[in-house]
Amino acid sequence: MAALLRSRLTDWTVSVPVLAVLVLLVTWGRELPGPVVVVVAALLGGAVLAAVHHAEVVAHRVGEPYGSLVLAVAVTVIEVALIVTLMISGPEKTQSLARDTVFAAVMITCNGILGLSLLLGALRRRVAVFNPEGTGGALATVVTLATLSLVIPTFTTARPGPEFSPAQLAFAAVASLALYGLFVLVQTGRHRDYFLPVDSQGRVIDAEEHAKPPTTRAALVSLGLLLVALVAVVGDAKTVSPTIEAGVAAANLPHAFVGVIIALLVLLPETLAAARAARRDRVQISLNLALGSAMASIGLTIPAIAIASIWLEGPLLLGLGGTQLALLALTAVTAVLTVVPGRANVLQGGVHLVLLAAFVFLAASP
Repeated sequence: MAALLRSRLTDWTVSVPVLAVLVLLVTWGRELPGPVVVVVAALLGGAVLAAVHHAEVVAHRVGEPYGSLVLAVAVTVIEVALIVTLMISGPEKTQSLARDTVFAAVMITCNGILGLSLLLGALRRRVAVFNPEGTGGALATVVTLATLSLVIPTFTTARPGPEFSPAQLAFAAVASLALYGLFVLVQTGRHRDYFLPVDSQGRVIDAEEHAKPPTTRAALVSLGLLLVALVAVVGDAKTVSPTIEAGVAAANLPHAFVGVIIALLVLLPETLAAARAARRDRVQISLNLALGSAMASIGLTIPAIAIASIWLEGPLLLGLGGTQLALLALTAVTAVLTVVPGRANVLQGGVHLVLLAAFVFLAASP
């Protein structure tokens, strides 16, 4: 028993998140020299990998679709905390940070994670198979949330810029929460089978057939370590953010590109988890992670920002520009055509990855 405990304590998936949090406590709020930034960045990467491991342990214990929901919500809560922290620390530069980060999250999940998952699934079995009913419902919710929160503010006339009035922002926040809550009820209740992996004939695979589920105690330990790892990921990302902002400025990139980098860092655990699920021929789990993350990113971020705007200084810019609107529309149309058949090959995966590349390029060179 003692040997097992020592083995558990020395496991890198335990030690790295704890060490990353300790380093976060020591370095928080300080100007860091270059070598320390490198150390923090290395721990950040280790915490990301540890988060993926513990999320998969929890997911295996609770089963799908609850496992995907755990990681999506946990990561999004931390993302919201990071956005609000950065907006408080630099209000004059972060009026559009929420918009830039949420839009980046939507593009990364709906093109990057989704495209990578389909590509890996198709390479494994020539055709990636998933449930179009559940995936289509998730996609419709994402498109609706993105339109209400990021498109409509561009065309409202209550304020001079691409922003909501207080009443409009309150409505968008309530609508986002209501839609997200309704989706969670559908996903975990009446139509749970729509979000379970399927085989090549479309039959639901209700449980993993290979590995024995972990014990409840092991799952609870992994859940706690998952939260520790996610706190470390976002906290260390905040610590190195001045270096990121300085690098963005030195490269003559738009300040909005900071939102892209934040979204890439925060969504890295879900990207790795989705890729691993796709390699195990569980493409539906990957799509649950991709679209669930996009949904949670909007459905939780917008209400949180609406509340935070009560004491935040300056306007809250949520409306997208012309190029962003075109990319969002193209992503929505392409995703619909991808999801409707319930089957995809490497072409669909490649198309979505090219859309992600176009988004990153145009964010760097608008």
